[in-house]
Amino acid sequence: MSKSDGHKFEGVARVLRERRTIHYFSQTSPPSEIITQAVDLARWAPNHHRTEPWHFYLLDRATGRRISDLNADIVAQEKGCKVAEIKRKRWAEMPGWLVVSCEISDEDLRRREDYAACCCAVQNVALYLWEQGIGLKWTTGEVTRDRRFFDLVGMSYDKVYVVGLFWYGYPASVPPQHRRPLQEILTHVVSRTS
Repeated sequence: MSKSDGHKFEGVARVLRERRTIHYFSQTSPPSEIITQAVDLARWAPNHHRTEPWHFYLLDRATGRRISDLNADIVAQEKGCKVAEIKRKRWAEMPGWLVVSCEISDEDLRRREDYAACCCAVQNVALYLWEQGIGLKWTTGEVTRDRRFFDLVGMSYDKVYVVGLFWYGYPASVPPQHRRPLQEILTHVVSRTS
């Protein structure tokens, strides 16, 4: 490995360490070309038997507002109108909206493998966007399981499920992040001979 290769891999390690879930975004929408490039890179995620089970939906802000309204209706039934209005206002401020779906397989093992593949694809998106200065927040709230959500996005309720609804944009703030020490999560397994 050359010195320049080492520098390239340091850049990858930096992005992996620094990426954060962003909760608050500036109101400036990132260029759609960057989001399209991120989705293009998502397709290179590992996927067992090359099923490529994912589909990406890049939503305009009008569709985002409709989803905000739908979510507020759902929240109002469970938690009341005041909480619903707070959620509606917050969601309506999101600068970018992306939905990722996964094909539904009849086989239990393939369903798990396909979901894992979609999560890898999402990580590709998140890391590329972070490198471009764009943050992401992944949500899987009740609204993403509602048939009306599928209708708003244009998905077939019986053929796919939602891996996540993603908000993206330039971070207004970047939260700190902590991880357990390596020695708490890594076990070296050494074969023992008898």
